[in-house]
Amino acid sequence: MLKKIPKNLSPELLKVLMEMGHGDEICIGDGNFPAEEMGRKVIRCDGLMVPELLESILELLPLDPYVEDQVFLMEVAKGDDYQPVIWEEYKKILDDSQEPYSIEYVERFDFYERARKCYAVVATSEEALYANIILKKGVVK
Repeated sequence: MLKKIPKNLSPELLKVLMEMGHGDEICIGDGNFPAEEMGRKVIRCDGLMVPELLESILELLPLDPYVEDQVFLMEVAKGDDYQPVIWEEYKKILDDSQEPYSIEYVERFDFYERARKCYAVVATSEEALYANIILKKGVVK
């Protein structure tokens, strides 16, 4: 066991966060996200929700200040009147992290394509809809 490492980050997830380089991306998918279909490294975090993982990951992972957007959310599909309340929770977590960030909202199938190119996909048990998020890693200064 180590000190100061969030307890909800598994050794496998910590290893992936360490392996990632500047500009690499990680996708945290909700319970409906087709994580296994993405064809990359999939890290199972069953029983965990996205906000708690996002908060823990941002304690360790710097976001990339050298690009226009560091955070990517799956936008609500046309014709769907669902309002993703979880996005406000994400913004609070991002604000609290003090990492520079800008959010881009990505159409569903474009989001899937972006996720396929991510270094890894984290599968959670998050029940909120449109709770998928991609983070772009920066550098430690």
